[in-house]
Amino acid sequence: MSERKLMLLGWIATATAVAMYLSYIDQIQLNLAGQKGSVIQPLATMVNCSLWVAYGFLREKRDWPIVFANAPGVILGGISLFTAL
Repeated sequence: MSERKLMLLGWIATATAVAMYLSYIDQIQLNLAGQKGSVIQPLATMVNCSLWVAYGFLREKRDWPIVFANAPGVILGGISLFTAL
């Protein structure tokens, strides 16, 4: 696969990952309305995404699609976890 196509694939994957993490907004709204959800999934999401952000950022040649794809998971997973407590 050419470098250009691989880069395009990375940014498409980034967009779909961000869309997936945006789905946490519904769970946050439910948590704030009193319908508490599980803390396991948002905790796992936050830890997993933190590791991927660190991986993408700490590589010698930073892997920005990985960083940008997982940063919303750290933030929204953390908010979901906090509101589920």
